[in-house]
Amino acid sequence: MSLSDSGLPESLKLELRGPVAMLGLNRPHKRNAVDNVTIGGIERFFTDLASDVRAVVIHGEGEHFCAGLDLNTVAETDATEGIWHSQAWHRAFERIESGSVPVFAALQGAVVGGGLELACACHVRVADRTAFYALPEGQRGIFVGGGASVRLPRLIGVARMMDMMLTGRTYGGEEGVGLGFSQYLTEPGQALTRAIELAERAAANTRLTNFAVTQALPRIAEADPRIGSLMESLMAAIATADKDAKGRLRAFLEGRAAKVTQQK
Repeated sequence: MSLSDSGLPESLKLELRGPVAMLGLNRPHKRNAVDNVTIGGIERFFTDLASDVRAVVIHGEGEHFCAGLDLNTVAETDATEGIWHSQAWHRAFERIESGSVPVFAALQGAVVGGGLELACACHVRVADRTAFYALPEGQRGIFVGGGASVRLPRLIGVARMMDMMLTGRTYGGEEGVGLGFSQYLTEPGQALTRAIELAERAAANTRLTNFAVTQALPRIAEADPRIGSLMESLMAAIATADKDAKGRLRAFLEGRAAKVTQQK
């Protein structure tokens, strides 16, 4: 699929690799800072995701993942416009987080402000050692508006996020993997390759299993334990009854599927 066929703006670059769609932020001259057109394109892409796409990798063209919001888009907005602007980001990122497929983020260089908010909306984050995380909104006289106050504390805690916003503290890629900013760490320039490998692995799962993991699991984790346990039982029964799952279980029992071994 070419960019012109995708209906996406020039600030987004789309490439299909089998069942994996690679969505690139394509404003390297702005360190991939996100403007209104780009946010609209992200929402449209995940709303109209092709049925044969089984996983998505979001990455940044050039040396950086995303330096956040393009401040030109909000410099002159009033309070009402600011609400609508924030809501547009919420809609786009909700499409990522609550969409039909697992989404992987390949992180390098700046993962700052709205770029960190975008990464947090993805299900799996792969960072290389050049990645650095920051929330400079406190020094800009603004506040996060793309869902960071909801998603980021779940990953790193309220106190750490508060420190980042109050003092401008940054974290590097290596320490970030231990703190929850990412689940994987690679050498410089290898995050995208690793993210694609992981996305291809996830794309080989059944659709229902991936749905259960990305959509049911987070809700179960946040639910009252008794309600969560019931939700788990229902999801387990539905998943096991799936036709694709039945075939995979038979393959394992008949010795036609590989056993679990340690992976790096």
